[in-house]
Amino acid sequence: MKESLFPAKILLFGEYVILKNSSGLSIPHNIYKGTLKVPSNSGLDKNILYSNSEIKKFHNFLSIYARKKKCISTKLDLKKLHEDIQKGIFFHSNIPQGYGVGSSGALVAAIYDKYAKNKLNKCFKKQNIIILKKIFSQMESFFHGKSSGIDPLICYLNQPLFIRSETDISIIGIPKKNTGKGAIFLLNSGIPSKTNSMIKLFLKKLKHDSFKTILIEFIKYNEKCIEAFLKEDFNILLKNVKLLSNWVFHHFSPMISKDFLKIWEYGIFNNIYYLKLCGSGGGGFFLGFTSNYDLSKKKLKKYTMEVLFRF
Repeated sequence: MKESLFPAKILLFGEYVILKNSSGLSIPHNIYKGTLKVPSNSGLDKNILYSNSEIKKFHNFLSIYARKKKCISTKLDLKKLHEDIQKGIFFHSNIPQGYGVGSSGALVAAIYDKYAKNKLNKCFKKQNIIILKKIFSQMESFFHGKSSGIDPLICYLNQPLFIRSETDISIIGIPKKNTGKGAIFLLNSGIPSKTNSMIKLFLKKLKHDSFKTILIEFIKYNEKCIEAFLKEDFNILLKNVKLLSNWVFHHFSPMISKDFLKIWEYGIFNNIYYLKLCGSGGGGFFLGFTSNYDLSKKKLKKYTMEVLFRF
């Protein structure tokens, strides 16, 4: 089997609101990646068996979807996938599961790449990007109940994407800063999250008009963060990330693991670092923004940190 590697993704901005047709900025993260493999021996490695059983469940979901003729966007060679499942196919990956960096998105991208009939090539035309997003949204709904399709799209195209709306998504250049005191970093909470339950909680909140009203603030800060980041105006970025972080602390607190609430508030109050969700939250990775990475590292020394950008 020819191996195709699919990277993790990081949603820098736009968590949850991309489900409501608002802006987002997502990038591939090639430190973590995965590929479909058939075992080279008959060993019973528990990770291989678990991955194979998850792909089998995914196959069952896709088969039911196809029989109901709901999956109008693409056709998959489900017979070939079934045969490979019998051979023990698994997803060989170092992408942490439940950490908000697209473990399911990478698997969906890999399944599509291997088994799609009349596969759309990795063409960066807007029309193809929107079609792929629809396909991936349908496929990834197996894992999360509701999916924007953005995660598998990033993992498949392996390019930064600027999401302006559901029908306006484009490849975009991003800053390539590698020096400076400031940084954008990943912070590992050490606690996996269940994305499905977090999304259900968000959708439940959306049923209340009062929440819809205050969500407008979040969207405004989110838009300003994206604009400042793309312009490489990191002073303005930090000001708006602080507002965003404070908003999340007060209105999305269930999405912040309990152990992190004090750490989150400390960063805001002392203007040392500002944290935000990386994906659905509830655990996994959080994103950090700081003008002084060395100081932030001292304050967060209990946790594993990984720099994404320096400025």
